[in-house]
Amino acid sequence: MIWAGVAVVVLMALLGAPLFVVILAAAMLGFLATGVPLGSAALSVYEITHQPLLVALPFFTFAGYLMAHAKTSERLMALTSALFGWMPAGLAVVGFVAFALFTALTGASGVTIVALGGLLLPMLIQSGYPQRFSLGLVTTSGSLGLLLVPSVPLILYGIVAQQLGVGEPFALEQLFIAGVVPLLLMLVLLSGYAVWAHGGSVPRTPFDKAALGKAAWAARWELPLPFVVLGGIYSGYFAISEAAAMTAVYVFIVEVFAYRDVKWRNLPNVVREAMVMVGSILLILGVALGFTNYLVDAEIPQRMFAVMQEHVSNKYMFLILLNIMLLALGAILDIFSAIVIMVPLLLPVAVGYGIHPVHFGIVFLANLEIGYFTPPVGINLFISGYRFDKPMIEIYAACLPFMAVMLMALLLITYVPWFSTWNL
Repeated sequence: MIWAGVAVVVLMALLGAPLFVVILAAAMLGFLATGVPLGSAALSVYEITHQPLLVALPFFTFAGYLMAHAKTSERLMALTSALFGWMPAGLAVVGFVAFALFTALTGASGVTIVALGGLLLPMLIQSGYPQRFSLGLVTTSGSLGLLLVPSVPLILYGIVAQQLGVGEPFALEQLFIAGVVPLLLMLVLLSGYAVWAHGGSVPRTPFDKAALGKAAWAARWELPLPFVVLGGIYSGYFAISEAAAMTAVYVFIVEVFAYRDVKWRNLPNVVREAMVMVGSILLILGVALGFTNYLVDAEIPQRMFAVMQEHVSNKYMFLILLNIMLLALGAILDIFSAIVIMVPLLLPVAVGYGIHPVHFGIVFLANLEIGYFTPPVGINLFISGYRFDKPMIEIYAACLPFMAVMLMALLLITYVPWFSTWNL
């Protein structure tokens, strides 16, 4: 009976059934196998309503979609170009910084490539950067910023990790602060590579106070957002839900009334797109919590840890295997699915090896960032190929140097816990 159910669940997954259906079916099958009433699955889904942090998801998502529909990307590019364009390889540095900020605010790698990539790629080529370098930059940088709040994947990991309740307890603000230094490390290494590769061959843009003033004035309504909202979160002045509500209200006023980039007639479409995304995340998260409860009741993570202890002697070897597996998963799973499916399985095992949940979360998300552009099936590769009409082989070749730099950053983040745990 149980094996027949397993076969049905596998067949559903192979035939393309929605992810939440597959996860819920697996949870119900697990409860049935362990003799737990099936009503527990529905109760587990209902438990998600007791997560006060979930209030932040729709607010941040709505704000991100508003900014993606507005001309925020153009103003951000102009401002960062005026600030950093004078540096060696300044335009490349502009791209890294702008992509990281835009991805953190919108929470979507694909949106960043389409919106900012369409602006930056012609600018890079016209400034003298080789086409392959330029294409690799806009493809790989699309996932930068996932470690910076209000990135939705960062918030989602915090929810799942706290629901599990394993390892040392942590505040979500500590998780948000933990992502800052690893992101800065990535930006420094990527910028260093750009300077090494093209710092002397590409002409610099002279610093122009007038251009900076014009760009700052154009972005005057959006400039306070990261300082006030993110500063409030990092300082502990705002709760995450309060910051999310403030962000949504502020962005709505700015984009609809101040800039008037988003017309009233377009607002229903923006709201619908944002809430469809939120609904899908909440539905997947709800059934994933049910599946997590089954894993806990069946002691699956403890059994995994016992098996791994027989073959993996220390946490450093475990971290090597973890990185390899997550890079592969990041290329074939979307980031939300990877979080809700894999974190309940892997986090208890990591804690068993003495890895702090915050450190594990940063390593987990850093791997998925790279997985976005890991050949052959990373989603950024296909988005970039479609957006810029380039063959996939060319996209692969363009991304490899940037992937090597990001892997160096990943190794440092993985094996030097200080980068993510200095504030604990």
